[in-house]
Amino acid sequence: MIEHVRNNNVERFAGFGDLYDQNRPSAPREVVDILTTYLRIHPQTVVDVGCGTGLSTFIWLNRADHIIGFEPSDDMRDVALAKWEAIGKPSNVTFENRLSHELGLPSESADIVTCSQSFHWMEPNSTLHEFARILRPGGIFAAYDYDWPPVCDWTVDDRYQQLITYADKRAAQLAPQEQRAHKWSKDEHLHHIQESGLFRFTREIVFHSWELCDANRYANIALSQGGLQTAIKLGAEELHAEVSNFRELVSKAFGGESHNILFSYRMRLGIR
Repeated sequence: MIEHVRNNNVERFAGFGDLYDQNRPSAPREVVDILTTYLRIHPQTVVDVGCGTGLSTFIWLNRADHIIGFEPSDDMRDVALAKWEAIGKPSNVTFENRLSHELGLPSESADIVTCSQSFHWMEPNSTLHEFARILRPGGIFAAYDYDWPPVCDWTVDDRYQQLITYADKRAAQLAPQEQRAHKWSKDEHLHHIQESGLFRFTREIVFHSWELCDANRYANIALSQGGLQTAIKLGAEELHAEVSNFRELVSKAFGGESHNILFSYRMRLGIR
């Protein structure tokens, strides 16, 4: 993978770590339950790659002996470290600045490797070989993502999709070729895991999670998407009005109350 593409993918997440952390969903308990069920034993070491602000890392507290979050974005990792300090700096949790294809861990040292909403930013071949290297026999790699948008109101969902599609288009128009990020299709995750030949069992698991949400948070979930942030940073000034109109629509739909919204998750996993 060309080095500048990796750098562009990391840079895409600069500048909105707090917005991301305060509004994105924490990984649901089902993640831990599914993976520990398949592992069959209490995990000693869990490695969370592309961990962002730790939303997918801290769910392993009290469920694993040692937890390592790898995140190359300084902004995102700084938020994770601030949360780690706020809960008393647990000694079994660490955060490091590493890329997915060069984690620097000993071979066969991890029980579980996860990528939450992040595997599509990683070159799959080199990444999967690195994950297979650090996993113990019987260890599990799991890439899990949630679908956009979360289920709310169909008119809101429709406008959400329109907003993000337009923002992605503007980001592609405004970014010079050498500054563009590159992501791999999430629909190809399972295929990449299977075709690698590194895992003896693979499958996809679908599950759902409800979360209570108010209008401000729902609008900010859309605002926390990288394509929208990138387009705004590149000068798509008209998006400010589009976001304002979206906020108004969401506010009317929520009517000043909080509502449960549904996140649909897709986990693609391989057992070493």
